Amino acid sequence: MKHFAAAMIGIAALASLPAMAACPTDAAVDAYVADFAQRRPSPGFGNDISYEDAECAKRKLGTKLRTVLGDPVGYKAGLTNPALQKRFGINGPKWATMYDRNMVDIIAQLPHDFGARPLYEADLIVEVKDGGLADAKTPLEALAHLESVVPFIELPDLMLEGEFSGSNFLATNLGFRGGVLGMELPVQRTQAFADALAGMSVVMVDEADGGKELSRAAGSVLMEHPLNVAIWLAKELKKEGIALKKGDLLSLGGFFPPQPTRPGMKIRMTYVGLPGDPSVTVEFN
Repeated sequence: MKHFAAAMIGIAALASLPAMAACPTDAAVDAYVADFAQRRPSPGFGNDISYEDAECAKRKLGTKLRTVLGDPVGYKAGLTNPALQKRFGINGPKWATMYDRNMVDIIAQLPHDFGARPLYEADLIVEVKDGGLADAKTPLEALAHLESVVPFIELPDLMLEGEFSGSNFLATNLGFRGGVLGMELPVQRTQAFADALAGMSVVMVDEADGGKELSRAAGSVLMEHPLNVAIWLAKELKKEGIALKKGDLLSLGGFFPPQPTRPGMKIRMTYVGLPGDPSVTVEFN
């Protein structure tokens, strides 16, 4: 898998306001990109934006964010955890585009204020082998179309001022700014490996605080199996005419709610139950 090295809540229930009449203008998207580039909090596209218009905004933004974040490297599924769906006031997962410029390898030291409202989140990436993933029906079938599993700490930036709606968050490409990639774990195309992904414990500790455990979750919190997310994402992309190709990265969502960064933290995520109990670390200075 190609690696990339570069430096890189208030969450409200969905506002019950009338929907915007149209997709945000190019000028509105440009204004958001300018705020994003300068790491300034932004109003986004309004808490009253409809989901249809939010999807339109996300597509416009997807092209313009390349000037800040580099080339597309894959796609992220967001809000795949029911707890996050509840906090954002939406009824299902969503997807967004990932870019390469702020994808950092394995052990990262980063400024704690890398964004306007910076967060860290325990996540997991799979590397695509071929586009047949969209036709898989079970996690075991999905493994035949994947190359590797990669521990991943996403480093999102919520950007949005104050409380905001789920649709406004979707319009801003689900807050993607970058993340830290662990070592690739080659997939084993066996039922045992599929079971390990669902049964693993994702454990988050702060090594700077004596290894204090901060959170723990089972792999199955993501749509009952992490690879169900990969299948869902591949199918959603296919519906929109996007064919996955070898080397694409798919981020499968947060195992627990994202947390704000603080200087001095050294966060380690360990995937207990996968072969070798792989981990990935980020330190905020």
